[in-house]
Amino acid sequence: MAKKGREVARHRRHARVRAKVKGTASKPRLCVFRSLNHIYAQVVDDLQGHTLASASTLDSEVRSAVDGKTKTARSGLVGALIAKRALNQGVKQVAFDRGGYKYHGRVKALAEAAREEGLEF
Repeated sequence: MAKKGREVARHRRHARVRAKVKGTASKPRLCVFRSLNHIYAQVVDDLQGHTLASASTLDSEVRSAVDGKTKTARSGLVGALIAKRALNQGVKQVAFDRGGYKYHGRVKALAEAAREEGLEF
């Protein structure tokens, strides 16, 4: 039952974050989802309801490079890939949506890698 309580708490935190963070065409939202083994990132325009770019540890570009790396290092690869794909779509600025997770560990690694690749947030 503890797992359900933790999940409900994360959803509550995410709802608080989403009340403040809105993705627009000029500044879309970079949202992160962290599962036990993988991490996913999307750049979303909430006004249109469109996903502009996405990346995860399951992508073919990252899949070959993740073997033998820690989950934090894998998150850095996903952050770099999402930044590259967003920049190809013409997106330079994003609003970061940490998804109710602490800005720590894998979420922080993804965000810092995206910043290093040129995304501003």
